[in-house]
Amino acid sequence: MPQSDPRPGEKYLHFKNKLYQVIAIAQHAETGEKMVVYQALYGTFQTYVRPWSMFVSLVDRQKYPQAEQKYRFQWVEFKEEGQEPAREDGPVQGPAKQNLAGQGLPKLEMPGQEPSGLAAPQKEMSVEEKMMAFFDADTSEEKYNILATMRGEVTDRMINNMAVVLDVVIEEGPLDIRYEELKACLRTMQRYECSRLR
Repeated sequence: MPQSDPRPGEKYLHFKNKLYQVIAIAQHAETGEKMVVYQALYGTFQTYVRPWSMFVSLVDRQKYPQAEQKYRFQWVEFKEEGQEPAREDGPVQGPAKQNLAGQGLPKLEMPGQEPSGLAAPQKEMSVEEKMMAFFDADTSEEKYNILATMRGEVTDRMINNMAVVLDVVIEEGPLDIRYEELKACLRTMQRYECSRLR
């Protein structure tokens, strides 16, 4: 069950309504304690580590009596386009629903925007939403197209995070050169994907 067994790639909602993705399960080198390595899916996409037992624990009701969810980190399942994100104890509600809108879905919706059958004018995606779309893209071509829209917005930290997701190394140096190297890596991966499909 995902709630008690976090795995890389799964998304979890912190009880303070912030979304995170599990990067890895690690072991403390000295104590052997099991740890969860996870990354924020907002802001600067900071990476954190927390003991496994704390990650899967219940919310401390004495300290946080107003918390809306049962667990400190609640597993979130993203469904197909047009369906609501859900978690183990039912559909996501309230402020959490607004924070999750558009994150991890096959087709991104803007935060707070409800899916509709009407063609509405598209708002410009924020850099955080582009990063989410990049992480969730299934092909190198999709990732390349998203990265191409990020010229002038991307930071060294973002390039490092994208490189980790792609399992490549982009050497330190001027930002514009690192950006072009990342694009070149994606082009190479795209060619490999195309030849593999034939």
